Amino acid sequence: MLPLSVHERVLLIYLYACSWQIPLPLCESIKSLFVQRGVRNTRKERAKGEAMEKAEAKAPDVSLKELSNRLEEFAKERDWEQYHSPRNLLLAMVGEVGELAEIFMWRGEVAKSLPNWEESEKEHLGEELSDVLLYLIRLSDICGIDLGDAATKKIVKNAIKYPAKAT
Repeated sequence: MLPLSVHERVLLIYLYACSWQIPLPLCESIKSLFVQRGVRNTRKERAKGEAMEKAEAKAPDVSLKELSNRLEEFAKERDWEQYHSPRNLLLAMVGEVGELAEIFMWRGEVAKSLPNWEESEKEHLGEELSDVLLYLIRLSDICGIDLGDAATKKIVKNAIKYPAKAT
């Protein structure tokens, strides 16, 4: 028999307690532990759940440098650096841009803020936008380009090239 997770043990205790007609307050407190945290059957599911709980807490504004550092650490932990050549990262990013384009492909013109979209559709869009952004950050890092600095300089160049109309 596989070892049980803490949550699975709590569930078993709850079922056992209820079957023996343990006083309701105790039974309910055990149940609340189970319901609060949910059951994750595998170590991988538990790890995914814990990572999602951390991610679901609204992230404060994060810098490109912080994202770059996290991506570098993520790649190192998985020994993926060997695959992160500029070419491979660019091709992966293009694939993600394709997935992003698919979301809009047959929708026609879409209103700002996506008022007619389901929350799940917006979440999917956010995931695909994030994929593109993360590959772009990783690509710029591997190429030795400070993306924040490059973007700031590009905004200045564009302002000179396309000056605002004087009012």
